[in-house]
Amino acid sequence: IQDYSHTGLTLRQHPIAFLRKDLSARQIVTCEEAMMAKDGRWLMTAGLVLVRQKPGSAKGVMFLTIEDETGPANVVVWPKLFDRRRQVVLGSSMMAINGRIQREGDVVHLIAQQLFDLSGDLSGLADHDEELRLPTGRGDEFAHGSPGSPDSRERVAVKARDIFIPDLHINTLKVKSRNFH
Repeated sequence: IQDYSHTGLTLRQHPIAFLRKDLSARQIVTCEEAMMAKDGRWLMTAGLVLVRQKPGSAKGVMFLTIEDETGPANVVVWPKLFDRRRQVVLGSSMMAINGRIQREGDVVHLIAQQLFDLSGDLSGLADHDEELRLPTGRGDEFAHGSPGSPDSRERVAVKARDIFIPDLHINTLKVKSRNFH
């Protein structure tokens, strides 16, 4: 997760993948499902905020790009909603959007009606210990037989380090977005 926050790349799963079970329980669909939905469908999706754009020629409309483990989604935030939820729009590193799908040819947008800051869910990833464990293996399994054989020893899961590094602590995880406004 820290590698994703610093570089935008990770060798593990996307950070939202670790939250998918909880998001699905709240009827929050993936960005891919949202972008494939029929015109006019109401739905809620969530993702990391990658880009915020408020072009001068757009009459106060803000365009967001969010991303989850399935890909990006384009979001339109009208000026009235932007004014009401300014702090959420500008301050969230992870956001849920409830809105209506608008399709015009190949262009698909989610027209936001409600915005929710889910940055706390992202910070709460530290509580998902079992999902963040690294797979471990013994280098000498070949000499002692395969896993499950009588002399194969129990595998020990890697535990998280017990040190606090302020700049790398999960509670300060903030995905850098690109803001154009």
